[in-house]
Formats: sequence, C-alpha cells, structure tokens
Amino acid sequence: MKLRLILLLLCLTYLNIKAQETKKDYTEAFKVIQVWLDAQKDYEKLPGISASIIKDQEIIWSGAFGKANIEADVNTETTTICSICSISKLFTATAIMKLYDKGKLRLDDKVSDLLPWYNLDQKFADSGPITVRTLLTHSSGLPREANFPYWTGPDFPFPTQDEIKKELGNQETLYPASTYFQYSNLGLTLLGEIVEQVSGIPFTTYVEENILKPLELNDTRTQLPERLYGSQLAIGYSALNREGQRKKVKLFQANGIMAAAGFSSNVLDLGKFASWQFRLLDSTITEIIKPSTLKYMQQVHWTDPDWKTTWGLGFAVSKGSDGTKWVSHGGSCPGYRSGIQLNPKSKMAYAVMINANGTNPHKYAREMHAILKKVKKSDSTIADKSPKKDLSEYTGYYSDQPWGSESYISTWEGKLVILSLPATSPSKSMIFFKHVEGDSFQKIRKDDEPGEMIVFERDETGKVTRYSQHGNYSNKIRD
Repeated sequence: MKLRLILLLLCLTYLNIKAQETKKDYTEAFKVIQVWLDAQKDYEKLPGISASIIKDQEIIWSGAFGKANIEADVNTETTTICSICSISKLFTATAIMKLYDKGKLRLDDKVSDLLPWYNLDQKFADSGPITVRTLLTHSSGLPREANFPYWTGPDFPFPTQDEIKKELGNQETLYPASTYFQYSNLGLTLLGEIVEQVSGIPFTTYVEENILKPLELNDTRTQLPERLYGSQLAIGYSALNREGQRKKVKLFQANGIMAAAGFSSNVLDLGKFASWQFRLLDSTITEIIKPSTLKYMQQVHWTDPDWKTTWGLGFAVSKGSDGTKWVSHGGSCPGYRSGIQLNPKSKMAYAVMINANGTNPHKYAREMHAILKKVKKSDSTIADKSPKKDLSEYTGYYSDQPWGSESYISTWEGKLVILSLPATSPSKSMIFFKHVEGDSFQKIRKDDEPGEMIVFERDETGKVTRYSQHGNYSNKIRD
C-alpha cells in the first residue's frame, strides 16, 4: 500500500513538473499587443479601447488606452463601463435556460402560448411555429426590430415595454419560421418578456438575482448607469465623418429593448463571465445553469441555407482558422462597440470595448489570439548555458516615413520582432530577426531560412539611434 502511494506521489510530482516546463510565457506577446492597441487607437482615432484576455479562471492580461471622456480628459481604464448592447442577449439566453432547467418552459413552447398578449401577424399560412428555440437562434422569421425608430439619432427613442406590446399587432413576419437566419432584436426582446412572464418577477430583478449577483458581476447592469456617465461610464462617440472627426453621441437607455440591447459592463466583468463558462463546461455541478445546458447552448442549433451562418442558443457558433469551435457575440449601440469571443477547447477568451461606432472589436480579439499563438512553450529541461545578449536596448519606435508610418521593435524569445504600425493584421506582419554578432541581426524567413540583415547604429554615447536595412536607414523616434 505504501509503495502504491509513493508511486502515485511521484507520478503527480512528475506531471506537475512537466506542466511547469511547458508553460507559455506571454510577457513579450503582451507587450506587442499593448503597443499595437495603443497605436491603433491613434491611427483609427478611437476615443478609447479596453480589452482583457482570459485563460480559464484567470484574466492573464488587461489593458486600456485613450479617453472615456475626451472633453473632460478622463482616461479609459479596464474598469471603464460601456454599453455592451447585443452581448446583453447572452444574459437573456442564460436566464431563459435557467427557467428551462427548472422545468418552467420548453424550448419548443410556442411564444403565443407563453405570452398571452402576443399578436404579431403570421402572414405565411404554411409556417411552422415560432418558439423559444427559434427566437434564441434568430430563425423565427420575425422582423429585426420593434416598430420604432430607436436607432435614429440624436435622441434614440427606445420604446417602453407597453409601447412594444401595443405596436406588436401592427407588425408581421418576414419569413416562415425556421427558414432563414434573420437577426432579431425584437425576438430577444420577446424572450425577456417570457422571462418576466414565466418567473413572475421583473426581468431586471430575475437577471440580477440569478446571474449577476451569484457571479459577482458588480459592474454589469441591465441599463447604463447615468450617475457614472462621463466618469466610469464612458461617453460614446460616432463613426468618423469625412473630416476625420468623431462626434459625441447622446446617452440612451434601451428601455423596452433592454433584454436585447440594454446592458452595460466592463472588460473585467466580461472576463468573469467567460471564466464562469469555462468553469461550468468542466464541471458536473450546477452553477446558475447545468453544465449540460451550457454545452447544449454552445452547440450549433441553426445553419442558414447558405451554410455560412451558424448559431447556438443565444451564442454565435463558428469554426476558427485552427479548426476549433468559437462561441461569441458582438454589440453595437449608439456610441459603443463591444465583443466577446471564447474558445472552449483552449479555454481562452477575449473581451474588447470601444466607446465609438464605425469600428470592429472582433478584429482586435482575433489578432490578440493570433499573436499569442506565436508564443512557443518553454522547456526548462533543455539546458542552454550560452550567454544571452540583452536586446532591450534595441527596442522602441522607429520612423518609416515617408513610405509608412512607424515600426516598433520588441524582444521575442531571444530574438527581435519588428511590427509595422498601424497594422490590420499584426500577427501576419511581424518579422523576426535573430542576433548574429555585434549590432547585426538576420531576418528569419517563414520557412526558417536566413534572410536579409539589419544593422543597428549608435551615437557617441553608445545609445542605439537607427538601423539600416538594404542600404537605407530608419531612425529611432522614442523608446
């Protein structure tokens, strides 16, 4: 018995050592991400951008750049709150599925059976039923919006619950149910009404008591906190106009559209929300909803006839470039863009918020992931006693004018990496150089073959001031 116990302890010790040996060190990748986001903020004239990177139960990096309030010179922080708009739908879907777990409703229940006042005109006699499931997958055939111009500025007149109910009878279906994907804020609004009808308590109360408080999402709300507007709640700004300006957008409240687009949060709370999902997917214990229920939500439940759009129960579900499943949702409301992407297999997630329109937070999430993918696993079992050259003196910003804007040189796993700025796809534009001798470095081609040389030059004090590449110079602008 003692021998078996000793062998078990040795095995566990070995596995722990191997896990530590192959752990990735993302420090240099985080520096590249920080430099890139800060530059994109300037080149794209974003007022502010915040982001977080989540690995299972830990936020392994978060950053914030720019201004939450340009006029009052308030910086964007990782705690800065923004409208998350349609990411609200993930909380509404979770509320629905909690009622499903409790046996209070079924996914194939008809909306008309759950909402006595539902009277939207079904104009297709051969249509299948409009159900909870079809609302969750945006395949119900309902129109995209309630019959009000709430996306129109400057006032954004979002209707009340009563106004939506009174106007519903004047709307009609666009398609027969279960025919096409048609994204519908009206559909998710109705799901919020179902939560209220079935639970017997207000939607806001149900979400707060059953989701937000248990997960300690203290900066996530079903509305925008007006008392924090201009300080912790970022001011929203418009898309760029022809003059390259972004105009301040008036504060709104989604009112009756709350379940589809009314929530606010920050990237740290969205990180907690992602960690909860990773935790639940690995568990056998119910936390808010059953583990099997979340797995069911993140399966594909609808595929559009074009085979390009796939949707789960509340989640967008897609296959990434690496062949693994991604679940996600974006948000776009007056003055704000947001996005959250999760990879259940790797347990990596990314949250991005921008207090402006006319930009795409998902591209930042995708590129942060692509940059991290370039990091190799460390192996402490390999003894490398050769002296390492300190490369930090070469790092900094270098001018690419007039042909380009600028480049940043950073260290990367004993090498240098050059990142051109701005960069739509920084992961594809990163060029690596290995040290040869002195101040000379050689490009590492994508096929790992050696390429051209770059040579750094110093001033009389020994400080690096520029580098030459194929006979031409790039001057160092700043560290």
